[in-house]
Amino acid sequence: MVKIMIKTYHIITFGCQANISDSEQIAGILEIFGFKNTKDKNHASLLIYNTCSVRQTAEDRVFGLNKKIRELKNKNPKLKILLTGCMTHYSEKELKNRLPQIDVFLPVKNKKDWFNEFKNFLKTNFSVNKVFQTSDQNKASRKVTKKNSYDSLVSIPKRESKFRALIPVSYGCNNFCSYCIVPYAKGREVSRDAEEILNEVKNLVKNNYKEIWLLGQNVNSYRCNFQFLNSDSSGHLPRGDNFQKNTKLQILDSKQKNINFADLLKMLNGIYGNFWIRFTSPHPKNFSDDLIKTMAKCENFPHYLNLPVQSGDNEILKKMKRNYTSEEYVKLVRKIRKALPDITLSTDVITGFPGETKKQFKNTVRIFKKVKFDMAYISEYSERSGTLAAKKFKDDVLKKEKKERKKYLTETLAKTALARNKNLVGKILTVLIDKQKNNYLFGRTEGNKVVEIISPTYWAVAPPPAPSFKIGEFAKVKIISATAWKLKAEII
Repeated sequence: MVKIMIKTYHIITFGCQANISDSEQIAGILEIFGFKNTKDKNHASLLIYNTCSVRQTAEDRVFGLNKKIRELKNKNPKLKILLTGCMTHYSEKELKNRLPQIDVFLPVKNKKDWFNEFKNFLKTNFSVNKVFQTSDQNKASRKVTKKNSYDSLVSIPKRESKFRALIPVSYGCNNFCSYCIVPYAKGREVSRDAEEILNEVKNLVKNNYKEIWLLGQNVNSYRCNFQFLNSDSSGHLPRGDNFQKNTKLQILDSKQKNINFADLLKMLNGIYGNFWIRFTSPHPKNFSDDLIKTMAKCENFPHYLNLPVQSGDNEILKKMKRNYTSEEYVKLVRKIRKALPDITLSTDVITGFPGETKKQFKNTVRIFKKVKFDMAYISEYSERSGTLAAKKFKDDVLKKEKKERKKYLTETLAKTALARNKNLVGKILTVLIDKQKNNYLFGRTEGNKVVEIISPTYWAVAPPPAPSFKIGEFAKVKIISATAWKLKAEII
């Protein structure tokens, strides 16, 4: 008989970094109400599925959980199960029909109401009436209750990592790309307050976090109205130590300054500390010259960028509602590489979009060869119910053809990735060590490339008494070999 703790939770997260961030926020709320995390779902009194709808296979995995859920509830009849995430774009009636064992469905687009939604759910199902946590969490709880905003939620996440943090700067999306469900699942785009983001990153850096990821479905369309009380006479933002010591942000009803994503990066770069600021995912149509200049000047921005292309064919891009051409995309890449010659570029691409001919696919291959990406996240088109593409276009590319196109793109990518990685052999790079496996350390370069770190050759003669570097720390390494997907290095 499995012993179940009365107030334990287990979260299963599907999908992207944004969903992981949402799960961290959910965990933070639950712990405010006295719940404890358990790594074993069989020991949980509350099980949460945070779902993804990016591809049909992601949804199928969740809709195929009925048998497992029945087994869990047979073992523990008092188990409560909550489903949230992108799959809540379906109506509650349809979800309940297909997942009858789920107790409650929590729409992710109503994120500002999460705290009160959880409070009511826990009160009804677990008789939770009070907050049983530390003084800091109690303060966060009162803040959430009073302010009831997006920003108060993200101030209390329970983070999975002690050195890498995911920071949402916006929620939702206004683009309505024809293949994407996000605007329907997560709502229209809302940017967080710059002051909230600034304070959150300051606290993380103070607590020795080394890598900060700024998240947004369209991160570079970030906008926030603030006035910088200590800006100079030209209206320019203060920098560095002066920013740290003198600048205060204040929300005003009039004379507000519009803060864009480049401004936000400048603000965060002004925080004193040894850390990296990364961001994902930007949209090519919103990539300004000012942002490129800012990336080049910000010391804390490591030179890595994911810039989704989705297709190399203009007709397909138009059907996707991407609002740029392949020529404009290539021109943008050239601008970025001129400002940051050593930047590592990855991209997202879809094979087999409705109506994509072999000739149109060859245009995508052509852009891969022209741009020479370091990495790409290649997916086969999957029809999403409720999107414009599902309503307007027939999914007429055979599954076999989609797979073959994905394979061909991967092979094309491997050639350029290997060539670019070989250029790094012999160079000394900074790596953030993030895990240990089979007595080897692994990390990521500034370009977000995976590095396997081996002992220097001289250690075989006189190894140190203890490891010189630890997980969550920066290290200088010398690259000694390369494959398409991984580098090998020695610590120096």
